[in-house]
Amino acid sequence: MSQPINPAVHPAPIPAPLVSPESLAARTGQRNLRIVDLRHDLMKPGAGHAAWQAGHIAGAVHLDLDEDLSGPKTGRNGRHPLPDPLEFALVLGAAGIGDADHVVVYDDAGGAFAARLWWMLRWLGHDAVSVLDGGWQAWTSAGLPISAEATAPIAAVFTPRAPRPWTVDPAGVAAGLADGSLMVVDARAPERFRGEVEPIDPVGGHIPGAQNRFMRTNLDEHGRFKSPAILHAEFEALLDGRKAEELVCKCGSGVTACHNLLALAHAGIDGARLYPGSWSEWCSDPARPVAKGA
Repeated sequence: MSQPINPAVHPAPIPAPLVSPESLAARTGQRNLRIVDLRHDLMKPGAGHAAWQAGHIAGAVHLDLDEDLSGPKTGRNGRHPLPDPLEFALVLGAAGIGDADHVVVYDDAGGAFAARLWWMLRWLGHDAVSVLDGGWQAWTSAGLPISAEATAPIAAVFTPRAPRPWTVDPAGVAAGLADGSLMVVDARAPERFRGEVEPIDPVGGHIPGAQNRFMRTNLDEHGRFKSPAILHAEFEALLDGRKAEELVCKCGSGVTACHNLLALAHAGIDGARLYPGSWSEWCSDPARPVAKGA
């Protein structure tokens, strides 16, 4: 039986959104630290788990974007719909993640997938979560230890709070763009945003009125997040006088959009929301308009 949603505040402290490889290495083995490997390949299901089996940060468990971080697909709710909070809480508990734990997530895609779990945990009231800055590449480049030994997590209790009001549905997106109350920013690569290529979804293009900020714009030449000051200036320029609460982040399926939300948090800008279904949900209804080009 699913556990009830508990409104109680979790006791874990709120850490910084990002953690460096060196600071994580200094904390490995601590009682309330849980490391999650979220490596994934959108085009090769199972590749992330295979990579984890071959080698991972010692103690890290692997969670799968498709199987663990997404709910059932209907054909009209996008490729990675948000799961039921109670069901997701059971997944987290089985992975050994409890109420008092600090979760550190990493991937090998600049944080593109790790940011999804970072956002989801906070969405359910668990603020003690960080993303490993630079991910797997930064860890291995620093010569830090890896292990091929399978991690057997000890089951824990994760008690979700009622989901925070951090999402916008398709009707809300359409209405907000129509009356000018919302600004929609798409995290996909520019060529996908423009509709020149579309390797995953059946329709190319973007939501009319949306703007493009490719998630990799948040990273420097070394694959690390830019400084808070630089990101703050870039997002302030993007907002152009708007409040962060007017910003809705989207992408292909509500995954890499979380990278922009993570960058905003790193920059000290709070209030933006997520369109979870994103383009994959929007384009599933032929009645919704599609734009192409810049």
